[in-house]
Amino acid sequence: MTRIGLLSDTHGYWDDRYLHYFEPCDEIWHAGDIGAPEVADRLKAFRPFRAVYGNIDGQPLRTDYPETARFTVAGTDVLMKHIGGYPGKYDRSVRTLLASCPPRLFVSGHSHILKVQYDPRLHLLHINPGAAGIYGFHQVRTLVRFCMDQGEFSDLEVIELQK
Repeated sequence: MTRIGLLSDTHGYWDDRYLHYFEPCDEIWHAGDIGAPEVADRLKAFRPFRAVYGNIDGQPLRTDYPETARFTVAGTDVLMKHIGGYPGKYDRSVRTLLASCPPRLFVSGHSHILKVQYDPRLHLLHINPGAAGIYGFHQVRTLVRFCMDQGEFSDLEVIELQK
């Protein structure tokens, strides 16, 4: 079993509580709009780190991280893309990929809206961790932690931080 710390839309904002809340995690994932290479560097120095770039990320982050990442962790097929939509309203940039070869877990960001939703049509779990930064319309900053093992998910926690 692997414990994941997930965040998105930091927009260059750093909060030391990221490390506090991700202390028990085996890996940290960032679903885009990192905003500053220093944010990624600090997370990467703390735990194994995976990320995709988002629409506000400049060339240094686009050089270091892909737009779409597909990988396997703890026997679980994962697809991560910043602008991805959610079940029933997937972004056109991922619709064909999701339909032709659905992962077990699809992670996206961008909306600043926390959403955890199962897609019964594609048999996948979708997680958007909301926004961990201070920029945007969201009222509460959120992080997500969860465990996964062989395509099964457990112990999902939403962590709320004041904006």
